[in-house]
Amino acid sequence: MDGAVIPPTKLESASCHGGKATMQASARAAGKSGMLDKLAMDYPQGPHDQPQSMCPAFGSLRVGLRMRRVATILSGSACCVYGLTFTSHFYGARRSVGYVPFDSETLVTGQLFEDIRKAVRETARPDDYDAVVIINLCVPTASGVPLDLLPKEIDGVRIIGIDVPGFGVPTHAEAKDVLAGAMLKYARGEAERGAVARPRGPIAEGKRVSLIGELFPADPPGVAALLAPMGLSLAPGMPAREWRDLYGALDCTVAAAVHPFYTATIREFVAAGRPIVGSAPVGLDGTADWLDAIGKAADIGGAAIDSAKAKILPAIKGVLASNQVSARMVVSGYEGSELLVARILIEAGATIPYVGTALPRTEWSNADREWLEARGTHVQYRASLEQDVGAMREVKPDLAVGTTPLVQAAKEAGIPAVYFTNMVSARPLFGVAGAASLAAIVVAQTAGRERFSRMIDFFAPLQESAAC
Repeated sequence: MDGAVIPPTKLESASCHGGKATMQASARAAGKSGMLDKLAMDYPQGPHDQPQSMCPAFGSLRVGLRMRRVATILSGSACCVYGLTFTSHFYGARRSVGYVPFDSETLVTGQLFEDIRKAVRETARPDDYDAVVIINLCVPTASGVPLDLLPKEIDGVRIIGIDVPGFGVPTHAEAKDVLAGAMLKYARGEAERGAVARPRGPIAEGKRVSLIGELFPADPPGVAALLAPMGLSLAPGMPAREWRDLYGALDCTVAAAVHPFYTATIREFVAAGRPIVGSAPVGLDGTADWLDAIGKAADIGGAAIDSAKAKILPAIKGVLASNQVSARMVVSGYEGSELLVARILIEAGATIPYVGTALPRTEWSNADREWLEARGTHVQYRASLEQDVGAMREVKPDLAVGTTPLVQAAKEAGIPAVYFTNMVSARPLFGVAGAASLAAIVVAQTAGRERFSRMIDFFAPLQESAAC
């Protein structure tokens, strides 16, 4: 395929300014219908176009940048690439991001594809990299730039080309799955063809569990301690930190979808014959149910499961009892752990009438949704900002946990609020550590409500004056 000629496309129909419908139509006309249909199946949208969050491609970029010996190259409009690289470095990326620029001529003549192929060839150095990831952003996707025509490997370096358009992938969380799933599919094919590299470090013997989801660093060791009494250990999780960890993740007994939106990743585990368990070991009920489900899926005897529960559940119960909160709250976000967070808070004593998540409903979150609904909580999948703000105004909570614009709206109304990603996702959620991690936030923030009331009263005359 090295001599492939890329058919030209109309630049004006692929422009960022054409709107979502125009971009999708252009992409389909350029031969991307199969890709768009697959994205629509994996990441169904809600009644509105998509949740308001950062550019979805950030999720794929983040996964690639966190992996050893993986180079990442972007193909898209310069403004988009600037924003994505800025955000990546803001969140701690410590490596360069490749960029293949284009103009109207290189786009419509097909030269952009040749430039991408050249960049990939120059980057694919086996001494430096195990894989090169090239990500099409909106305009190259809408223009039909065919990354599937790139070679699958160069000098032993794997080439992974993916389309992550904002008009096809609803959230950056799901874009993590786009790349993680593509890599796992590639690695599964390699493992099926023969021997592959072992993950670094010692590999535990016996049955292993692979965790699916980007987790707080303290959570995997905590989960390993929960599993140990059943004779289970952790396999490398997904998204992986190194290419060889992909093989280790597949070499598990059970895959645990603790973040339930990794549709493509789950599909590869299923194709490898691995059972999937949903929910997560959160709070008392969640931990008990999760250990039961994992033990059953791994064919562990009832006595061993009971032993694991007896070892951890009393400790969780004690921690919850000593970290009680008394607050009416709303919880929302776009990380995928919103339902899990609400479960912990409710068991700690909070009342939560509303939980919003930007992610879609999947079977792997059903247990969490059913548990919450049984306690009077409305769970809104694919929640929009308007739905979150409306719920906050209706509930009038003591504390709102949510996205930046929700926090802003809450504080304007004199309601204490904290940013989900920075304050909640930066804490452990599972086991004993998770049971104790959130109460301090609630106590500290709700204690400041009187201060917010004074601020509202102080600035009220100015607001009235401005309104006049």
